[in-house]
Amino acid sequence: MKQIKIEAPTLEEAYNKASSELNCSVTELDIKVLQPPSKGILGIGKKNAIILVSCKTDEKKEQKAAPKIKSKEEKSEIFDNFYKEKSDLEQIAKDVEYEIKRLFLELCYELDKIEVKPYGENTLLIEFDGKDAALLIGKEGYRYKALSYMLFNWLNSKYGVQIRLEIAQFLKTQEESVKNYLKPFIEKVKKEGRGQTKPLDGVLVQIALKELREVFPNKYVAIKENRFGEKYILVNDFRNN
Repeated sequence: MKQIKIEAPTLEEAYNKASSELNCSVTELDIKVLQPPSKGILGIGKKNAIILVSCKTDEKKEQKAAPKIKSKEEKSEIFDNFYKEKSDLEQIAKDVEYEIKRLFLELCYELDKIEVKPYGENTLLIEFDGKDAALLIGKEGYRYKALSYMLFNWLNSKYGVQIRLEIAQFLKTQEESVKNYLKPFIEKVKKEGRGQTKPLDGVLVQIALKELREVFPNKYVAIKENRFGEKYILVNDFRNN
């Protein structure tokens, strides 16, 4: 039985497209909705309808023929291959790149580069560049943070992966800035055994946290918040902080 995946802006269009491709009446379609359509918010998060569909008349024809029963080993191999494909980070990267490009076709940004590729064992590197890339960063990186948050929630819940978002070298520049700031701070902690950073912005505090935990694996390194709601990092010996 031929089974195909169809994607379209609405379920009605998906049904019609499936009917045409399978040469089968809509009333004879066996349909499983994988993803209902969604308009999103201001065009962001918009989703097409995705269905898995076959033709019932094809199924009836196949039922007339004696089915070939697969051995236990063959079935095991099929399932093993299936899960291997699902966990393939390369394939996930391709799927994610396709989805992100499709999303940004709906938005008015002039971008030369939208690329997604594996970065480490369980992380995707997502890169944007082009004339309007700076607009995705925003003042003090507020749009960068929002986009990073949205992408992480989507990809972590769907694929269980982490992300590294790079927009026009913004992340690289921030990392270099944080590392330069942390050099004297690290030396101070090594001498005094403890210390706390100055208040850091959302992107910077996460970069600094990662860096300091790598430098001080045997110390308590955590994000704290002062009375003004500003975040900083405390480095101390392990105890009740």
